[in-house]
Amino acid sequence: MARGDIPQDSYHLVGVSFFILGLGTLLPWNFFITAIPYFQGRLAGANSTIVTLSTNHTGPADTFNFNNWVTLLSQLPLLLFTLLNSFLYQCIPETVRILGSLLVILLLFALTAALVKVDMTPGPFFSITMASVWFINSFCAVLQGSLFGQLGTMPSTYSTLFLSGQGLAGIFAALAMLMSMASGVDAQTSALGYFITPCVGIFVSIVCYLSLPHMELARYYLARKPSLAQGQELETKAELLRSGKVHRHDPAVPLAPDEKNGIPNSPQKAALTLELDPEKEPEQEPEETQKPGKPSVFIVFRKIWLTALCLVLVFTVTLSVFPAITAMVTSSTSPGKWSQFFNPICCFLLFNIMDCLGRSLTSYFMWPDQDSRLLPLLVCLRVLFIPLFMLCHVPQRSRLPTLFPQDAYFITFMMVFAVSNGYLVSLTMCLAPRQVLPHEREVAGALMTFFLALGLSCGASLSFLFKALL
Repeated sequence: MARGDIPQDSYHLVGVSFFILGLGTLLPWNFFITAIPYFQGRLAGANSTIVTLSTNHTGPADTFNFNNWVTLLSQLPLLLFTLLNSFLYQCIPETVRILGSLLVILLLFALTAALVKVDMTPGPFFSITMASVWFINSFCAVLQGSLFGQLGTMPSTYSTLFLSGQGLAGIFAALAMLMSMASGVDAQTSALGYFITPCVGIFVSIVCYLSLPHMELARYYLARKPSLAQGQELETKAELLRSGKVHRHDPAVPLAPDEKNGIPNSPQKAALTLELDPEKEPEQEPEETQKPGKPSVFIVFRKIWLTALCLVLVFTVTLSVFPAITAMVTSSTSPGKWSQFFNPICCFLLFNIMDCLGRSLTSYFMWPDQDSRLLPLLVCLRVLFIPLFMLCHVPQRSRLPTLFPQDAYFITFMMVFAVSNGYLVSLTMCLAPRQVLPHEREVAGALMTFFLALGLSCGASLSFLFKALL
C-alpha cells in the first residue's frame, strides 16, 4: 500500500473473496457446456447420465440441437445486458443486483441438480433447461457488471485476482466432470454430484460477498464512489469462454512490465484499466487539466473499428464450433477408458488450459502491433478451424466426409485453436486503448465490451448453420 493510513488485507481475505467471486461468475456457463453429454442423453430419451454416455463410443444424438441452443441462450443475455446496463445500474441498488443475482443463480442451479432425479419426457426437460440457461446467464451478466463496478474502487491487484478466478472456472468445471466420471458411483449419483458442485461454489461466493463489509480494507475502498459508469460487463468467457468466457468466457495474467506504462495485458484487464483503476488516474492528470471535451462514440469507433472487428471475428469463429461442433467429436479408438474420457479432456480441459496460456503470452510480447495489417490476416486465418473441426471424427453426420479421423488431428487443432483464441482476444483488447487518447479510453472500453458480446452472439447463431452442414 502506498499510504500508511490504508488498512491491510489481513490474511489476504479480501483477495481470496474476490478470487472466489470471479470463479463463481463463470461457473454456470462452464458447468452447462461441460455437461453436454448428460443433457444430450436425457433429451435422447435415455435414462442415462454423464458416466454411461461417456462409455458410448458413437456419442449421444443431439436431437434438440442442445449444443447450439445452450451456446446461443448463454451469449444473448450478455449482449442484451451490455446494452441495458446503464439503465439497470442506475435504477437498482448495487447490493440488490449482486446478492439477488447470486441467490437466483443458486436456486436455478439447485433446480438443475434436482432434475437429475426427476423422470421427464425430453420436450419439457429441454424447455425447463433452456429457460434455466437463459435466466442463469442473464443474472450472471448483471452480476459481472456489478462486480466490475465495485472493482473500480479497488487497486488493480484485486481486479487481477477476480479475473484469475474467472479464468479457472472452465478448468474447474472440466476437472469436476472428470472426477464425477472416475468416482465409480452409479451414473445418476455421479450427475447429481456434478451439479451440486457449482451450487456449493455459488453458496461460497454469497458468503464471500456478505463478508466483504466486515473487512476493514474492503470497507475503506468500497465506500469510495468511482466517477465513471459502473456498468461495463466484461466476459471473458466468454471468458470464455467463464469466458469467455470464453468465456467466457477470460482469465487474467500476471502484470507485465508494459502495464507499468498503462498497457494492460489481458482482455478483461484491458477494459478495466482504461478508466477503472484509481492508481492510473495520477498519470492522466496533465490530460485532465486540459479538460478535454466529452469523447465522441463515433470518433472513437473510427479509431478502433478494425481492432473491434477483429475481436468480433475471433469470438464468432470460436463460438461457431465450440462447443457445438467440438463436443460432438469422439475418439476413433475402440471403446475403453480413453474413449470415455476423450471429450472431457481433449475438448473442454485442453481448451481452457491452452486458452489461458494464450492470454498469458501477451505478458511477454505483443505482436503484431496496432499499426500492422497482419492482425486482420491472423484473425481471418482462424476461419480455417471451422472446416477442420467439421471434418474430424463426428459420428452424427450425413453430408460431409471424415477427413481427420485420428485423435491426434483433433488434439492438434484444439491446441492451436485455443491458444490463438486466447492470444488474439487478449491482443485486441490490449491494442484498443493504445489507439485512442487517454480521455477516450472509457468509451473505447465500452465499445470493445459491446463488440465482444456481439462476437459471442454471432458465433452462437452461426453454430446452427455449421451443425446443419455436417
